[in-house]
Amino acid sequence: MTEAIRYEKDSDNIVVLTMDMPGQSANTMNAAFTEAFDGVLTRLEKEEKLAGVVVASAKKTFFAGGDLNDLIKVTPENAEQFYQATNVIKGHLRRLEKLKAPVVAAINGAALGGGLEICLACNYRIALNDRKIKLGLPEVTLGLLPGAGGIVRMTRMLGLEAALPLLLEGKQLAPDAAKAAGIINEIADSPEDMLAKAKAWCKANANAQQPWDQKGYKVPGGTPSTPALAQKLPIIPAFLLNKTKGCYPAPEAILSAAVEGLQVDFDTAIKIEGRYFVSLATGQVSKNMINAFFFNLQEINKGASRPKGVPVKPVKKVGILGAGMMGAGIAYVSAMSGIEVVLKDISDENAQKGKDYSVKLLAKRVSKGQMTQEKADGILAKIKPTGNAADLAGCDLVVEAVFEKRELKASVTKEAEAVMDANGTFASNTSSLPITGLAEASVRPEKFIGLHFFSPVDKMPLVEIICGKKTSQETLAHALDYVLQIKKTPIVVNDARGFFTTRVIGTYVNEGLRLLAEGAAASSIEMAAARAGFPIGTLAISDELNFTTMRNIRLQAEKDLAAEGKSLPADDPSKIILDTMIDKLGRTGKLGGAGFYEYPQAGKKHLWSGLKELFNKADASIPFEDMGDRFLFIQSLEAVRCMEEGVIERVADANIGSIMGIGFPPWTGGVIQFINGYGLRKFVARAQELAARYGERFNPPALLVEKAEKGETF
Repeated sequence: MTEAIRYEKDSDNIVVLTMDMPGQSANTMNAAFTEAFDGVLTRLEKEEKLAGVVVASAKKTFFAGGDLNDLIKVTPENAEQFYQATNVIKGHLRRLEKLKAPVVAAINGAALGGGLEICLACNYRIALNDRKIKLGLPEVTLGLLPGAGGIVRMTRMLGLEAALPLLLEGKQLAPDAAKAAGIINEIADSPEDMLAKAKAWCKANANAQQPWDQKGYKVPGGTPSTPALAQKLPIIPAFLLNKTKGCYPAPEAILSAAVEGLQVDFDTAIKIEGRYFVSLATGQVSKNMINAFFFNLQEINKGASRPKGVPVKPVKKVGILGAGMMGAGIAYVSAMSGIEVVLKDISDENAQKGKDYSVKLLAKRVSKGQMTQEKADGILAKIKPTGNAADLAGCDLVVEAVFEKRELKASVTKEAEAVMDANGTFASNTSSLPITGLAEASVRPEKFIGLHFFSPVDKMPLVEIICGKKTSQETLAHALDYVLQIKKTPIVVNDARGFFTTRVIGTYVNEGLRLLAEGAAASSIEMAAARAGFPIGTLAISDELNFTTMRNIRLQAEKDLAAEGKSLPADDPSKIILDTMIDKLGRTGKLGGAGFYEYPQAGKKHLWSGLKELFNKADASIPFEDMGDRFLFIQSLEAVRCMEEGVIERVADANIGSIMGIGFPPWTGGVIQFINGYGLRKFVARAQELAARYGERFNPPALLVEKAEKGETF
């Protein structure tokens, strides 16, 4: 398989190795590459007058890293075999850096993970001057660590303090930032310039060696036993634990491999790194994260939910109704993607305030050097603020982002449909009102759909697309195309009250209120959520949502259910708690300046001391572990009910929607992967335990029990 790496020697005895895996869009560290790499290294070692080696790529990316299809299959049972397999590629990289000739990496595209590890094994690194190129070791974001010497080389090259942020956060840097960080040595203007510079460096550095292989080498900043560094080290584990809450083993393993590796020789350090790598690769957290952030995301972004046979139709002109925080954010991301925007509110003045949101965001980008003023002005020119509905003429998509009131939404729908493109799509940004009901105000219900954005729109990556009963396949395809056009991640759900994300996070919020009603200490409730991996506590979310809004949603749900002859659960604690907080205490949440938390003008928010007197019960004995499990289980169980009812059809949509939309802990891999990783039979048994202690809402749905009994997974 030597054709995977082309071997070309010039008249100066400099060999260019061009990685070009046949039948693949990217070079990956698979068996074919390993075999080819071994072959070219053997040939290089036999070259008598070798003057240099340039490692290059024929693909758009330099190298994509390890093959995750193989990695996700690794189990504790084959850990030893896997460890030996990783030693092979590490051995190859060691042979590369010990060649009796200078070695240069010519980086033409992204070099992430294993790709950068190859570059680090070269004596010199040159990258193209292209900000789209990213370099880094992002393995931590998949629950792993760099397993081909990345930690050992990075810490020896940069020193522990400079290397740790790059390793622990998985930062991806553009070439200029990578050069400033000391990861690459030089930047080239073109592929030809890069190759010329690489060969010139080889000629000028015939005796090049890796720093750590040179006599008298010292680690930049010192080893962990150096007094100045030794004083700082004890702080880092505490900082990490505060950040990970003990849910993520990868950062801890990276820190251990880095510190331990700098206290021994290079080859021993490589072994230490390898053992930590295998422990992570065989663990459940990495499998959860790989499944979500690689396989599930790939499935979604490749358009698995997009109706087949419908031509792609990019949005040219979008109308946005409502210039509040949400509408202003949608306008910004649309204009950033080159779409013409009409931002409509009740007056030109209100609409301009919405546009000013984009003015501020773009000014910030310009001040940071991320964009020129000329480009920012061009983006702003795409946004037309207006109070006149006639300006919506020609819009092939209109997104309604007004208050959650049916009558108001119906009014703006009729107003916009009268002037927009008759073949265009009308979308509602509602977070909970059923789309089928809202579509009754439309003269074209087949072209009516839900586009549920999350706030702040410029930062939140997810959009929940909701199909009403009459929504056509063409409309769904058009909505998906738009979401991808504005560089967001779409999930597709079917119509129901609360859809998927609002319905699932509602169980999390309610569970926190239930715990409060049961007498649990507010601080314990929030700590249990944090220790389970939630980015924000359930009481803090309630404050953010605003108690009045939450009560209005409950009242609307009660009204809707009554019309269907149904009612909310009689033991729903939200009514008593919210009514008490609003009506008796005048505490309505963050917007009102006081909720479960206090919001001092100077200083950080903190839990209101009055909660203890109001709700805390001395005899409340709820195990801390149960609190965390209640938060995790209640949402996963609700997600299964959504699948059972046909509200959501794809596991990938459920997993990614829960992580990116509502903050379900990433270590779990999402609401459904949490069940798979826990083990269906174990999950059912634990759910039944929780149901016996805390109520029937924890009873596992029939679909889950059936799969568990059959030994299946989702």
